[in-house]
Amino acid sequence: MIRKPLRPLASILRARDKGENPDVIERENIRQRHEEMRDTGRARAEGRLFIMAILFFGAFITVGARMGIVSYSEAVEPRTSYSVSKIVAQRADIVDRKGRILATNLETNSLYAQPHHMIDKERVATELVAIFPELDEGRLKKDFTGSRKFLWIKKKLSPEQKQAVHDIGDPGLQFGAREMRLYPNGKLAAHVLGGASFGKEDVHAAEVIGVAGVEKQFDAELRDPANGGKALTLSLDLTVQTAAERVLHGGMKLMNAKGAAAVLMDVHTGELISLISLPDFDPNDRPRPKIKGHASDSPLFNRAVQGLYELGSTFKIFTAAQAMELGLASPSTLIKTSGPLRWGKFKIRDFHYYGSELSLTKVIVKSSNIGTARMAQVIGAKRQQDFLRDLGFFDPTSVEVVEASGTQPLLPSNWSELSTMTISYGHGLSASPLHLAAGYATIANGGTRVLPTLLKRETAQEGRRVMSQTSAEQARRMLRKVVTEGTASFGEVPGYAVGGKTGTADKPKENGGGYYDDRVIATFASIFPIHAPRYVLVVSLDEPIETSGPEPRRTAGWTAVPVAAEIITRVAPLLGLRPDVEPGHLADITLTSN
Repeated sequence: MIRKPLRPLASILRARDKGENPDVIERENIRQRHEEMRDTGRARAEGRLFIMAILFFGAFITVGARMGIVSYSEAVEPRTSYSVSKIVAQRADIVDRKGRILATNLETNSLYAQPHHMIDKERVATELVAIFPELDEGRLKKDFTGSRKFLWIKKKLSPEQKQAVHDIGDPGLQFGAREMRLYPNGKLAAHVLGGASFGKEDVHAAEVIGVAGVEKQFDAELRDPANGGKALTLSLDLTVQTAAERVLHGGMKLMNAKGAAAVLMDVHTGELISLISLPDFDPNDRPRPKIKGHASDSPLFNRAVQGLYELGSTFKIFTAAQAMELGLASPSTLIKTSGPLRWGKFKIRDFHYYGSELSLTKVIVKSSNIGTARMAQVIGAKRQQDFLRDLGFFDPTSVEVVEASGTQPLLPSNWSELSTMTISYGHGLSASPLHLAAGYATIANGGTRVLPTLLKRETAQEGRRVMSQTSAEQARRMLRKVVTEGTASFGEVPGYAVGGKTGTADKPKENGGGYYDDRVIATFASIFPIHAPRYVLVVSLDEPIETSGPEPRRTAGWTAVPVAAEIITRVAPLLGLRPDVEPGHLADITLTSN
């Protein structure tokens, strides 16, 4: 900026030439400069005032608009958000085939302590023990009075417990919001669901992770935010599962068994409509695994999937079906049953004497070990292995629970002719009830293998063919006669034609030293309705004893069969199966006219 001088030389010289006072020029210039400065300052002040007015007006409009929005919105309690937490707590629901909740999330609170903020540490410890009796008061006092700055008290609180702790009123007790896994049906389908626990956790959030069953099998999918919280739909039917569990539990108690398992499977889709293992547990309060004793003694043990048993005479129908498939026999072919059948120093006997020979059908109906073993000798070890492998007895089942992958059937290390003979009637090969259900489903659906699944399916599986439809149909006729004429007579259910096979196997000792004389695994594998098969039901009882008669009875015909029949009676209507009832005789009615 170029400023005008107050005493310009040219003006001063002209003033002196005219005899004027030069100071007047200076004073005039000073006055003009002051006027310019005043005008400039006034313009700047007016501009600032204008900008301030605009800002104040904008702020007034903003505050007024916000107040209007707040006045018309619903009042909610403010929450503190923790955007810095990297823990993803949300987990998708698990539902049954009809969309009913099996597992979901529940908002709850954890309780932690900061002892350095406590006012009366001993009083707090005493009152906490009054609320949570499982806590150790002495341990709490030691932790509170020590050098610790933080410790967890409880990972999950009920609303009543939270209020009781809040009433203690000590600033050293703090709550942390989190989600927990809730199983609203309690013990129902416990072994299928498995359970969940906390993974990564802090005071503001906790990661819910699966620890067993489908919760662990599908842990990544259930926790994946990309799925948008889409529920996992299982093949189970909650109503059918409830009815079957109640009947099986009552049957287990009535037959004095130490454990039980039941598998209900759709023979076309492979869907497991019900899967039960008893004793069970509540996944809301999952117990700790037992350190000592046999694994099957724990309620966490899934007998239907993990239990490997010699399933006894239920295997005989596979031998008969393979013999018919190979053209070695027909249902009417006579088999020599005189015995005992000797192989080296070993003898194979029948439970009763059935005569010198029986037809193949009668071998199954009467459950002849000798007749089945002689048929297996003709089949041979190699062909028997191939057939059982095709039925799935050489590999773990593919069912979607994490426990299934480690359940490898127990096969003989040396598959000799003797092994071929004993395996033909269910001894020498150990498999799970789920393996057996899948094998019977192959016979039920016309000879194609189906894989058991816990996921809902809309269409039938198209598995590989294991046997012809003719062989499968002939095998089903034999199974029907087992119920109408043979060892499973208690399995008849009015209105629902049932076919099946009993199996009673001596229970091996835990240390591997032979078999118990008075303990068995009793199994009944059934198909219903047998003329148009829809479902397979396998019921297995561990060490049952039926005591209604003068002597205790342990065979499957007296123990597992009645339980299975009652389950079918209860669940068949729930499955939408209409009973096939023959119309009764109507009383003669004579119409008379007045």
